[in-house]
Amino acid sequence: MSVSTSHVETLAAEIGEQIYIDVARWHLFLGDAKLARPLAEALLPLVEDDRIQEKEVVDVLAGFMVSLGGGQRQLPLSDLVPATCRSSLLDILDRFRDEL
Repeated sequence: MSVSTSHVETLAAEIGEQIYIDVARWHLFLGDAKLARPLAEALLPLVEDDRIQEKEVVDVLAGFMVSLGGGQRQLPLSDLVPATCRSSLLDILDRFRDEL
């Protein structure tokens, strides 16, 4: 399966509009946080290898570090994204794979 730059942009746009970080009930969408494109790129190997399983996606989120406080601290994205968004992310990846 070959994924073009336009496919990456499409996936990043969908992630950026639907997936968010929850901080004190404030929702910061990944597109606004400039995290959608790097996350899309990190998730692409799962799509290309047809390994879109919850565990694999959570592993990617756990390895995707987010800097907070001007870099004073880093937390894995898995700690910041609520479970409903993880479920939505799986749906996004499934749809994206089906459209390729």
